[in-house]
Amino acid sequence: MTANPGSFTAEQWHAWFCRQAQWTQATRRWLYRQAGLARAHSILEVGCGSGAVAAELAGLCPGRVFGLDIDTAMLEVARRESPRIHYLQGDAQRLPFAAGSLELVLCHYLLLWLDDPGQAVAEMARVLQPEGRLLACAEPDYGGRIDHPPELVHLGQLQARALRRQGANPDMGRRLGELFSAAGLECTTGVMAGRWQAPGPVDESFAAEWAMRRQDLAGLVPPEELTRLEELDRQALLAGRRLLFVPTFYALGRKR
Repeated sequence: MTANPGSFTAEQWHAWFCRQAQWTQATRRWLYRQAGLARAHSILEVGCGSGAVAAELAGLCPGRVFGLDIDTAMLEVARRESPRIHYLQGDAQRLPFAAGSLELVLCHYLLLWLDDPGQAVAEMARVLQPEGRLLACAEPDYGGRIDHPPELVHLGQLQARALRRQGANPDMGRRLGELFSAAGLECTTGVMAGRWQAPGPVDESFAAEWAMRRQDLAGLVPPEELTRLEELDRQALLAGRRLLFVPTFYALGRKR
């Protein structure tokens, strides 16, 4: 995970990262089983942010868990939340680990934010032992986003523009297979399934998502337009009409 700092504090980002981790937990747990996490003795999460996923790893395996991030403020939160984990500051594109030193390496919503994601995947492959596994647990692809009802399609387009403005690649998901193959990994890719619940009360997750949207879209969309879109979103959700699907890809690679 990584973040565009904006006006959020590190603690607010931690709350958001924990929410993201809940959304993708089922797929991550399946990937962990495929990768043999329960038997692994050396695990690294690259782009660990505030430690939301690293803390999960430490609770699921007996091995030594490392977390690496470039942001010192995020690492301070991570160390407070999970002191058992070995956190390091570093660049995903130049990992401070010896070649062939780790059994399992993973990332979660990271590659879309990197200037050179191919170099990062190559680095993660470099530090793997033979037969080691590399997991890209979640990378979105806004090029396939579905918004319904039609009056909210523009919201998805705006969010993709906001990501590009921040330096991210909102279509990263579709590239996972080629990046893993270029790094010499045997690779399986897939897309997470979607799930939509029946109409109910608008809960705190709606407010959290809109707080993030307002930060992302500040300066791109006038405040009154954001308020209008939020109300459209709320009414569509209450009426049972709202559907939002961002294809989110995963990849599981094995080092030959």
